[in-house]
Amino acid sequence: MSANIALVLADFSASPFDGAPRDEEGRFTNPSGELVHGTLEVRLPFMLRRMGTYFRSGTDAPERVANDGVFLRENAQQGVPTVTWIGHATLLVQMGGVSFLTDPTWSNRPSPVPLLGPKRFVKPGMAIADLPPIDFVVISHNHYDHLDLPTLKELAKRDPTTKFYVPLGNGDLLRKADITGVHELDWGQTVNFGSIVIHCLPSRHWSKRSINDDNKSLWSSWAITGEEKRFYFSGDTGYFSGFEDIGNKLGPFDLVAVPIGAYEPVAMMRESHMNPEEAIAAALDLQAKKAIAIHYGTFDLSDEPLAEPPKRFLEAAKSSALGGSAAWIVKVGETRTF
Repeated sequence: MSANIALVLADFSASPFDGAPRDEEGRFTNPSGELVHGTLEVRLPFMLRRMGTYFRSGTDAPERVANDGVFLRENAQQGVPTVTWIGHATLLVQMGGVSFLTDPTWSNRPSPVPLLGPKRFVKPGMAIADLPPIDFVVISHNHYDHLDLPTLKELAKRDPTTKFYVPLGNGDLLRKADITGVHELDWGQTVNFGSIVIHCLPSRHWSKRSINDDNKSLWSSWAITGEEKRFYFSGDTGYFSGFEDIGNKLGPFDLVAVPIGAYEPVAMMRESHMNPEEAIAAALDLQAKKAIAIHYGTFDLSDEPLAEPPKRFLEAAKSSALGGSAAWIVKVGETRTF
Protein backbone atom coordinates (compact mmCIF):
# COMPACT_ATOMS: atom_id res chain seq x y z
CA MET A 1 0.00 0.00 0.00
CA SER A 2 1.37 3.40 -0.93
CA ALA A 3 2.50 5.65 1.92
CA ASN A 4 1.91 9.38 2.44
CA ILE A 5 -1.19 9.43 0.27
CA ALA A 6 -2.68 12.85 -0.41
CA LEU A 7 -6.43 12.91 -0.99
CA VAL A 8 -7.06 16.40 -2.29
CA LEU A 9 -9.85 17.50 -4.60
CA ALA A 10 -8.53 19.80 -7.28
CA ASP A 11 -9.86 23.32 -7.80
CA PHE A 12 -12.90 22.57 -9.94
CA SER A 13 -12.99 26.09 -11.37
CA ALA A 14 -9.61 25.41 -13.00
CA SER A 15 -10.70 22.15 -14.65
CA PRO A 16 -10.46 21.89 -18.45
CA PHE A 17 -13.70 19.84 -18.39
CA ASP A 18 -17.21 21.05 -17.63
CA GLY A 19 -19.18 19.46 -14.83
CA ALA A 20 -22.01 17.12 -15.74
CA PRO A 21 -25.21 18.82 -16.94
CA ARG A 22 -28.58 18.32 -15.25
CA ASP A 23 -32.14 18.65 -16.49
CA GLU A 24 -34.93 20.77 -15.01
CA GLU A 25 -35.65 18.09 -12.40
CA GLY A 26 -32.03 18.03 -11.28
CA ARG A 27 -31.30 14.64 -12.84
CA PHE A 28 -28.05 14.15 -14.67
CA THR A 29 -28.04 14.11 -18.44
CA ASN A 30 -25.61 13.97 -21.33
CA PRO A 31 -24.44 17.09 -23.19
CA SER A 32 -26.27 15.73 -26.23
CA GLY A 33 -29.48 15.33 -24.23
CA GLU A 34 -31.53 12.30 -23.25
CA LEU A 35 -30.45 9.02 -24.82
CA VAL A 36 -32.75 6.80 -26.88
CA HIS A 37 -33.13 3.21 -25.68
CA GLY A 38 -35.39 1.89 -28.40
CA THR A 39 -39.14 1.49 -28.52
CA LEU A 40 -41.16 -0.81 -26.29
CA GLU A 41 -41.43 -3.18 -29.24
CA VAL A 42 -37.64 -3.50 -29.14
CA ARG A 43 -37.09 -3.49 -25.38
CA LEU A 44 -39.76 -5.98 -24.31
CA PRO A 45 -38.61 -8.89 -26.52
CA PHE A 46 -35.03 -8.10 -25.48
CA MET A 47 -35.92 -8.44 -21.79
CA LEU A 48 -37.76 -11.69 -22.46
CA ARG A 49 -34.67 -13.04 -24.21
CA ARG A 50 -32.60 -12.14 -21.16
CA MET A 51 -34.95 -14.28 -19.06
CA GLY A 52 -33.70 -17.20 -21.11
CA THR A 53 -30.09 -16.83 -20.06
CA TYR A 54 -30.31 -20.10 -18.16
CA PHE A 55 -30.46 -21.89 -21.49
CA ARG A 56 -27.96 -19.89 -23.57
CA SER A 57 -24.72 -21.72 -24.22
CA GLY A 58 -21.42 -20.19 -23.17
CA THR A 59 -19.70 -21.57 -26.24
CA ASP A 60 -17.32 -18.95 -27.70
CA ALA A 61 -17.06 -17.07 -24.39
CA PRO A 62 -13.55 -15.71 -23.66
CA GLU A 63 -10.90 -18.21 -22.65
CA ARG A 64 -9.74 -18.15 -19.03
CA VAL A 65 -6.26 -18.78 -17.65
CA ALA A 66 -5.43 -19.44 -14.04
CA ASN A 67 -3.85 -16.55 -12.15
CA ASP A 68 -2.75 -17.17 -8.57
CA GLY A 69 -1.70 -13.54 -8.09
CA VAL A 70 1.84 -14.33 -6.88
CA PHE A 71 3.54 -12.12 -9.47
CA LEU A 72 1.02 -9.33 -8.96
CA ARG A 73 1.42 -9.33 -5.18
CA GLU A 74 5.20 -9.13 -5.57
CA ASN A 75 4.83 -6.49 -8.27
CA ALA A 76 2.85 -4.24 -5.93
CA GLN A 77 6.23 -3.22 -4.56
CA GLN A 78 8.26 -3.51 -7.76
CA GLY A 79 6.04 -1.21 -9.79
CA VAL A 80 6.06 -2.81 -13.26
CA PRO A 81 3.01 -1.41 -15.11
CA THR A 82 0.54 -4.27 -15.59
CA VAL A 83 -3.08 -4.86 -16.50
CA THR A 84 -5.04 -8.03 -15.70
CA TRP A 85 -8.49 -8.74 -17.07
CA ILE A 86 -10.67 -10.16 -14.29
CA GLY A 87 -13.67 -10.24 -16.64
CA HIS A 88 -16.38 -7.90 -17.99
CA ALA A 89 -15.30 -4.31 -17.14
CA THR A 90 -13.13 -5.39 -14.21
CA LEU A 91 -9.42 -4.76 -14.59
CA LEU A 92 -6.63 -4.90 -12.04
CA VAL A 93 -4.11 -2.21 -12.98
CA GLN A 94 -0.70 -1.60 -11.43
CA MET A 95 1.24 1.56 -12.20
CA GLY A 96 3.19 4.21 -10.34
CA GLY A 97 3.40 2.09 -7.19
CA VAL A 98 -0.36 1.60 -6.79
CA SER A 99 -2.78 -1.24 -7.52
CA PHE A 100 -6.38 -0.41 -8.41
CA LEU A 101 -9.54 -2.02 -9.76
CA THR A 102 -12.08 -0.80 -12.30
CA ASP A 103 -15.78 -1.64 -11.82
CA PRO A 104 -14.99 -4.73 -9.71
CA THR A 105 -17.62 -7.43 -10.19
CA TRP A 106 -17.10 -10.94 -8.83
CA SER A 107 -20.79 -11.90 -8.53
CA ASN A 108 -22.21 -14.70 -10.63
CA ARG A 109 -25.43 -12.82 -11.42
CA PRO A 110 -25.20 -9.08 -10.72
CA SER A 111 -28.85 -8.08 -10.51
CA PRO A 112 -31.51 -6.77 -8.11
CA VAL A 113 -32.98 -10.27 -8.44
CA PRO A 114 -29.87 -12.50 -8.55
CA LEU A 115 -31.71 -15.67 -9.56
CA LEU A 116 -32.99 -13.84 -12.67
CA GLY A 117 -29.89 -11.83 -13.45
CA PRO A 118 -27.56 -12.26 -16.43
CA LYS A 119 -25.56 -15.46 -16.26
CA ARG A 120 -21.79 -15.32 -15.94
CA PHE A 121 -20.18 -17.40 -18.69
CA VAL A 122 -16.60 -17.15 -17.38
CA LYS A 123 -15.58 -17.16 -13.72
CA PRO A 124 -13.40 -14.25 -12.54
CA GLY A 125 -9.76 -14.41 -13.58
CA MET A 126 -8.56 -14.25 -9.98
CA ALA A 127 -9.96 -14.86 -6.53
CA ILE A 128 -10.34 -11.74 -4.40
CA ALA A 129 -8.12 -13.39 -1.79
CA ASP A 130 -5.28 -13.61 -4.34
CA LEU A 131 -5.31 -9.90 -5.23
CA PRO A 132 -2.47 -7.64 -4.18
CA PRO A 133 -3.40 -4.91 -1.66
CA ILE A 134 -5.87 -2.65 -3.48
CA ASP A 135 -5.14 1.05 -3.04
CA PHE A 136 -8.32 2.27 -4.70
CA VAL A 137 -11.32 1.38 -6.82
CA VAL A 138 -12.96 3.46 -9.57
CA ILE A 139 -16.60 2.88 -10.49
CA SER A 140 -18.15 4.18 -13.69
CA HIS A 141 -21.88 4.07 -12.85
CA ASN A 142 -24.53 2.29 -10.81
CA HIS A 143 -25.77 -0.49 -13.10
CA TYR A 144 -25.53 -3.81 -11.28
CA ASP A 145 -22.87 -5.30 -13.54
CA HIS A 146 -20.60 -2.30 -12.80
CA LEU A 147 -21.44 -1.35 -9.23
CA ASP A 148 -21.57 -4.75 -7.52
CA LEU A 149 -22.17 -4.14 -3.81
CA PRO A 150 -21.33 -7.69 -2.63
CA THR A 151 -17.90 -7.38 -4.26
CA LEU A 152 -17.32 -3.86 -2.94
CA LYS A 153 -18.25 -4.93 0.59
CA GLU A 154 -15.81 -7.81 0.39
CA LEU A 155 -13.02 -5.54 -0.85
CA ALA A 156 -13.71 -3.02 1.93
CA LYS A 157 -13.72 -5.78 4.55
CA ARG A 158 -10.49 -7.20 3.15
CA ASP A 159 -8.73 -3.85 3.51
CA PRO A 160 -10.45 -0.91 5.28
CA THR A 161 -7.86 1.53 3.84
CA THR A 162 -8.99 0.93 0.24
CA LYS A 163 -10.51 4.08 -1.29
CA PHE A 164 -13.61 4.04 -3.50
CA TYR A 165 -14.05 6.75 -6.15
CA VAL A 166 -17.53 7.12 -7.62
CA PRO A 167 -19.37 9.71 -9.74
CA LEU A 168 -21.69 12.13 -7.96
CA GLY A 169 -24.78 10.65 -6.34
CA ASN A 170 -23.37 7.15 -5.84
CA GLY A 171 -21.68 7.61 -2.48
CA ASP A 172 -24.68 6.95 -0.22
CA LEU A 173 -25.27 3.58 -1.84
CA LEU A 174 -21.83 2.45 -0.67
CA ARG A 175 -22.00 4.15 2.72
CA LYS A 176 -25.32 2.46 3.51
CA ALA A 177 -23.50 -0.82 2.90
CA ASP A 178 -20.96 0.21 5.58
CA ILE A 179 -18.24 0.91 3.03
CA THR A 180 -15.95 3.72 4.12
CA GLY A 181 -13.32 5.71 2.24
CA VAL A 182 -15.88 6.78 -0.39
CA HIS A 183 -15.23 9.90 -2.48
CA GLU A 184 -17.74 11.35 -4.99
CA LEU A 185 -16.51 13.36 -7.98
CA ASP A 186 -18.10 15.38 -10.77
CA TRP A 187 -16.77 15.42 -14.30
CA GLY A 188 -13.59 17.46 -14.34
CA GLN A 189 -12.69 16.91 -10.70
CA THR A 190 -9.49 15.14 -9.70
CA VAL A 191 -7.97 13.51 -6.65
CA ASN A 192 -4.26 13.23 -5.88
CA PHE A 193 -3.23 9.81 -4.61
CA GLY A 194 0.46 10.10 -3.88
CA SER A 195 2.10 10.81 -7.24
CA ILE A 196 -0.99 9.50 -9.09
CA VAL A 197 -3.81 11.77 -10.27
CA ILE A 198 -7.31 10.31 -10.61
CA HIS A 199 -9.52 12.18 -13.09
CA CYS A 200 -13.32 11.85 -13.19
CA LEU A 201 -14.29 12.44 -16.82
CA PRO A 202 -17.32 12.54 -19.12
CA SER A 203 -18.87 9.50 -20.75
CA ARG A 204 -22.09 8.92 -22.68
CA HIS A 205 -24.35 6.69 -20.65
CA TRP A 206 -27.13 6.71 -18.04
CA SER A 207 -27.92 5.40 -14.59
CA LYS A 208 -30.71 3.38 -13.02
CA ARG A 209 -30.79 0.98 -10.10
CA SER A 210 -34.44 0.93 -9.03
CA ILE A 211 -37.86 1.79 -10.42
CA ASN A 212 -37.79 5.59 -10.19
CA ASP A 213 -34.14 6.64 -9.78
CA ASP A 214 -33.33 7.18 -13.46
CA ASN A 215 -30.25 9.42 -13.83
CA LYS A 216 -30.29 10.60 -10.21
CA SER A 217 -26.65 9.52 -9.99
CA LEU A 218 -23.88 10.35 -12.42
CA TRP A 219 -21.86 8.11 -14.76
CA SER A 220 -18.26 8.74 -15.79
CA SER A 221 -15.05 7.54 -17.34
CA TRP A 222 -11.71 7.75 -15.50
CA ALA A 223 -8.11 8.62 -16.28
CA ILE A 224 -5.31 7.57 -13.96
CA THR A 225 -2.16 9.53 -14.72
CA GLY A 226 1.26 9.15 -13.17
CA GLU A 227 4.79 10.33 -13.68
CA GLU A 228 5.56 7.54 -16.17
CA LYS A 229 2.26 6.03 -17.35
CA ARG A 230 -1.22 7.25 -18.30
CA PHE A 231 -4.24 4.92 -18.25
CA TYR A 232 -7.84 5.54 -19.31
CA PHE A 233 -10.95 3.52 -18.41
CA SER A 234 -14.02 4.38 -20.43
CA GLY A 235 -16.52 2.56 -18.24
CA ASP A 236 -19.76 1.84 -20.07
CA THR A 237 -20.34 4.39 -22.82
CA GLY A 238 -21.53 5.14 -26.27
CA TYR A 239 -19.21 6.73 -28.79
CA PHE A 240 -19.11 10.52 -28.44
CA SER A 241 -16.99 13.56 -29.19
CA GLY A 242 -15.74 13.63 -25.60
CA PHE A 243 -13.11 11.01 -26.43
CA GLU A 244 -11.29 13.44 -28.69
CA ASP A 245 -11.53 16.18 -26.08
CA ILE A 246 -10.10 13.89 -23.39
CA GLY A 247 -7.31 12.76 -25.71
CA ASN A 248 -6.36 16.33 -26.54
CA LYS A 249 -6.35 17.47 -22.91
CA LEU A 250 -4.94 14.42 -21.10
CA GLY A 251 -3.45 12.16 -23.76
CA PRO A 252 -1.62 10.47 -25.17
CA PHE A 253 -2.45 7.42 -23.07
CA ASP A 254 -0.19 4.41 -22.74
CA LEU A 255 -3.22 2.13 -22.39
CA VAL A 256 -6.97 2.65 -22.77
CA ALA A 257 -9.68 0.18 -21.81
CA VAL A 258 -12.66 0.34 -24.16
CA PRO A 259 -15.92 -1.68 -24.20
CA ILE A 260 -16.63 -3.69 -27.33
CA GLY A 261 -19.80 -5.65 -26.45
CA ALA A 262 -23.50 -5.19 -25.65
CA TYR A 263 -24.30 -3.47 -28.95
CA GLU A 264 -27.29 -5.53 -30.18
CA PRO A 265 -30.15 -4.87 -30.66
CA VAL A 266 -28.73 -1.75 -32.27
CA ALA A 267 -31.92 0.31 -31.86
CA MET A 268 -31.69 -0.16 -28.10
CA MET A 269 -27.93 -0.05 -27.54
CA ARG A 270 -26.36 2.31 -30.07
CA GLU A 271 -26.47 5.51 -28.00
CA SER A 272 -25.14 4.05 -24.73
CA HIS A 273 -22.76 1.29 -25.87
CA MET A 274 -20.05 1.03 -28.52
CA ASN A 275 -19.58 -1.61 -31.16
CA PRO A 276 -16.02 -2.84 -31.86
CA GLU A 277 -15.40 -0.38 -34.68
CA GLU A 278 -16.47 2.54 -32.50
CA ALA A 279 -14.18 1.27 -29.73
CA ILE A 280 -11.21 1.49 -32.10
CA ALA A 281 -12.30 4.98 -33.14
CA ALA A 282 -12.49 5.95 -29.47
CA ALA A 283 -8.98 4.61 -28.84
CA LEU A 284 -7.66 6.69 -31.73
CA ASP A 285 -9.47 9.78 -30.44
CA LEU A 286 -7.88 9.19 -27.03
CA GLN A 287 -4.43 9.05 -28.64
CA ALA A 288 -3.89 5.55 -27.26
CA LYS A 289 -0.62 3.71 -27.69
CA LYS A 290 -2.42 0.46 -26.81
CA ALA A 291 -6.07 -0.48 -26.33
CA ILE A 292 -7.48 -3.39 -24.32
CA ALA A 293 -10.98 -4.66 -25.08
CA ILE A 294 -13.41 -5.13 -22.17
CA HIS A 295 -17.15 -5.50 -21.55
CA TYR A 296 -17.86 -8.51 -23.73
CA GLY A 297 -18.37 -12.23 -23.40
CA THR A 298 -18.44 -12.45 -19.58
CA PHE A 299 -22.16 -12.01 -18.93
CA ASP A 300 -25.21 -12.66 -21.09
CA LEU A 301 -26.16 -9.01 -21.56
CA SER A 302 -27.09 -8.64 -25.23
CA ASP A 303 -27.88 -10.36 -28.51
CA GLU A 304 -24.64 -10.37 -30.49
CA PRO A 305 -22.82 -13.75 -30.82
CA LEU A 306 -20.16 -14.17 -28.14
CA ALA A 307 -17.36 -14.66 -30.65
CA GLU A 308 -18.19 -11.60 -32.75
CA PRO A 309 -16.93 -8.60 -30.72
CA PRO A 310 -13.24 -9.61 -30.45
CA LYS A 311 -13.07 -10.59 -34.12
CA ARG A 312 -14.52 -7.27 -35.24
CA PHE A 313 -12.28 -5.36 -32.81
CA LEU A 314 -9.09 -6.92 -34.17
CA GLU A 315 -10.22 -6.51 -37.77
CA ALA A 316 -11.02 -2.84 -37.25
CA ALA A 317 -7.66 -2.29 -35.55
CA LYS A 318 -5.69 -3.81 -38.41
CA SER A 319 -7.06 -1.28 -40.87
CA SER A 320 -6.56 1.66 -38.50
CA ALA A 321 -3.60 3.73 -37.39
CA LEU A 322 -3.57 1.73 -34.16
CA GLY A 323 -2.57 -1.48 -35.91
CA GLY A 324 -3.28 -5.05 -34.88
CA SER A 325 -0.46 -5.46 -32.37
CA ALA A 326 -1.61 -2.51 -30.25
CA ALA A 327 -5.21 -3.75 -29.95
CA TRP A 328 -5.37 -6.33 -27.18
CA ILE A 329 -7.80 -9.19 -26.85
CA VAL A 330 -6.67 -10.91 -23.67
CA LYS A 331 -7.79 -13.99 -21.82
CA VAL A 332 -9.70 -13.70 -18.57
CA GLY A 333 -7.01 -13.86 -15.88
CA GLU A 334 -4.22 -12.85 -18.25
CA THR A 335 -1.69 -10.21 -17.16
CA ARG A 336 0.20 -8.00 -19.60
CA THR A 337 2.72 -5.25 -19.05
CA PHE A 338 2.27 -1.86 -20.68
